[in-house]
Amino acid sequence: MGIDQTTLEHLARQWEDLAPEAILAEAVRCFGDKLVLASAFGPESIILLDMLVKVWPRPQAFFLDTGFHFPETLALKDRVLARFPQLQLEVVEPLMSVDQQNAIYGERLHDRNPDHCCAIRKVEPLNRALAPYKAWIAGMRREQSPTRGQIGVVQWDSRRGMVKFNPLATWTHKQVWAYIVERDLPYNPLHDEGFPSIGCSPLNCTAPVADGADPRSGRWRGKAKTECGLHA
Repeated sequence: MGIDQTTLEHLARQWEDLAPEAILAEAVRCFGDKLVLASAFGPESIILLDMLVKVWPRPQAFFLDTGFHFPETLALKDRVLARFPQLQLEVVEPLMSVDQQNAIYGERLHDRNPDHCCAIRKVEPLNRALAPYKAWIAGMRREQSPTRGQIGVVQWDSRRGMVKFNPLATWTHKQVWAYIVERDLPYNPLHDEGFPSIGCSPLNCTAPVADGADPRSGRWRGKAKTECGLHA
């Protein structure tokens, strides 16, 4: 599918009020096996997978295994695969192990230079995972943070030269959890322990937050960093 920035901006306006299922159906129709879902097994990506299986017999997805995930996240991956056996999941790892990274850069790089750690363990693997595709799907929502407040339901990923779909861009936290409950979908138990946004396990990367606080305020606590670099 050939598509330019002007067309994407028009589609973003046209599709603003479409249901996520309709956006996903159109994405699958347009891109087929050149489309992939990025999943860290947050509630949004599990919802998208639940919707995708209705329009895509064998949906494609990838998971970035940073080497620092919570055990609960890895256990959830297995539960999701059991729930959706048709899922074609690629597990993508960084080019160097945690031990190799420690040997080169020293231990706890995530404390001293979290941007560099994210670049090694997330951004480079993401770029590698996306290379075979022409479009990808993410679970981003505008409500999640100010840096995501202007995302479109479809947009151009200029960094990677491909189309990006954010079908849940307009959804609220309440809508997300209502869907999870209604469909009895698996989710990370850490969400019940004060972790609204879950990334890597070191405390400076993912920490619990107080009720009513910014959902992403527990990420890279004490630093100006608000995104790992996958989306911004």
